[in-house]
Amino acid sequence: MDTATPAVTVALHDGTSVIASFGQVDARRHGELLLPAVDRVLAEAGTKLDAVTGVVVGVGPGPYTGLRVGLVTAATFGSALSVPVHGLCTLDGIAYAAGQDGLEGPFVVATDARRKEVYWARYEDARTRTGEPAVDRPADIAEAVAGLPVVGAGARLYPESFPDARGPEHVAAGALAALAAERLAAGQELLEPQPLYLRRPDAQVPKNYKVVTPQ
Repeated sequence: MDTATPAVTVALHDGTSVIASFGQVDARRHGELLLPAVDRVLAEAGTKLDAVTGVVVGVGPGPYTGLRVGLVTAATFGSALSVPVHGLCTLDGIAYAAGQDGLEGPFVVATDARRKEVYWARYEDARTRTGEPAVDRPADIAEAVAGLPVVGAGARLYPESFPDARGPEHVAAGALAALAAERLAAGQELLEPQPLYLRRPDAQVPKNYKVVTPQ
């Protein structure tokens, strides 16, 4: 599952292939849509939640509010079912999906970080990220990524900085699950299911509290 982008996306994978998936784009309803999406995917696959042997969740980067919905839900499922919970970079899932669509590297993945910024990372190919994800203004990285295709919603939002925009626009849980299954089968360790925010949340603890003395 992944809620790091405006897409709420869930898939069920049997270790070989995706057997059911569902996604809906709605940046304001992650909490409302995620559990019904899980129910829908399980019903489509004709199975129950207790048959799940592991959970993979996108860890971002993404905005705080949406991202934590998927992470908290994944952790709850892991605890309730006593199964492992694995994290995977959301940008990696988008890159993998782009490779499934036929895109060859090198290329860049960029998603909407709001505040006129993008979360982005460079890829040698669909499976190989060449650096850590970052958050920047599109104009500030336009020269560094010039000439490379840019996958994701960030490319479509800022065509003046990313003229060669490619799909997919958002992450799909099916691609995330397939990449995770591939890495686990190869004996690779996945990430801890901890959020990758890249910047501080908007809400801040007020400074210089006014001290009130009880009467």
